[in-house]
Amino acid sequence: MATVNIPTPLRKLTGGQSRVQVGGADIVGVIAALEAHYPGMRDRLMDEAGELKRFINIYVNDDEIRGLQGKATPVAPDDRISIVPAMAGG
Repeated sequence: MATVNIPTPLRKLTGGQSRVQVGGADIVGVIAALEAHYPGMRDRLMDEAGELKRFINIYVNDDEIRGLQGKATPVAPDDRISIVPAMAGG
């Protein structure tokens, strides 16, 4: 199972856990597994059309998935996935 780093704003869904382990062959599968274990996670990460929200960045190891295969990016059991909400302000 891949390790997913959970950002502070989403930890209320994981009972305060900063890291969780879930299975999934690709990012869509990982998000589905997160939703199955932590209801509400999908709504925070994806829009109604099933696309990743603009202000959410997801990394597999050190690579941002938009530069890879997007939500179809494959995930191996030893991968580290980071969910990073975009910061705004100035």
